Amino acid sequence: MAEKMAMILFSGTVDKLMAGSIMAGGAVAMGMDVDIFVTFWGLVAFRKDMADKNQRMSQDFAEMIPQFGKAMAAKKMPSWIENLKKVKGLGNVKIHVCSMMSDVMEWKKADFVDLVDDVIGVGSFIDMAKEAKMTLFI
Repeated sequence: MAEKMAMILFSGTVDKLMAGSIMAGGAVAMGMDVDIFVTFWGLVAFRKDMADKNQRMSQDFAEMIPQFGKAMAAKKMPSWIENLKKVKGLGNVKIHVCSMMSDVMEWKKADFVDLVDDVIGVGSFIDMAKEAKMTLFI
């Protein structure tokens, strides 16, 4: 059985979504299985009507956002969602949406991009994370 990485993807900003997709890719490249639990602001980013439009960046370094965007474009970096699609195609990556927050927002699995595997509760994710070699919070 492969080692596992569990990730909680809380943020919906592009910089953190990109970091999550890159971390998942690194884990897959090392032969690990990955479980990603998407909750709070991350849910918005995974909605069908938002995934390709989301350009929000963390305001922690607001003055660097234009430079960051230009550098990514110059290097022809894929978007976070394109990167996550590639990563998911390379290994065992499961994306789970938080059932509590989905219920609060009255969103169903059909509202999310096809990359989402299921809608689960936090207890189910904790059971998955117990088996993981590492757990990340982004």
